[in-house]
Amino acid sequence: MPNRHLSRTIAMQTLYEWDFNHRSQKLANVLSYNLREQAHGLEEVDFIETLVKGVTKNLTVIDEIIVKYAPGWPLDRITVIDRNVLRLGIFELKFNGALTPPKVVINEAIETAKTFGGESSGRFVNGVLGAIYKDMQASGEIKEDVTVEK
Repeated sequence: MPNRHLSRTIAMQTLYEWDFNHRSQKLANVLSYNLREQAHGLEEVDFIETLVKGVTKNLTVIDEIIVKYAPGWPLDRITVIDRNVLRLGIFELKFNGALTPPKVVINEAIETAKTFGGESSGRFVNGVLGAIYKDMQASGEIKEDVTVEK
């Protein structure tokens, strides 16, 4: 599994555990445990931390974006997996300074949703992130994919 994909998976699992337990655990402890248990030899531990901390720092705005682009789905009715996959994808698209091409972000989110979510998770994540991407293109927030992921 490529480093960035594994990093996103660990970030999603960290956010999932924290969210599943109603945010009762200290996120730093959950992250530390997951890094220790799952990131052996992984070179991009900083990327995982950036994702997790970035999502939680921008959580209110990210959740508002989810509500806007998934109006038929109240936030608490979206599965914990799908909700956190969307949070990561939205963070990367809107808050992470275009370090990863948007189409890569969307594809990674879809694959993660398919792997860990339910039967329709991939389609749901694709629909939400795809709509966000189109609006970002239309508003000039993003141009064509010119950056290259490591």
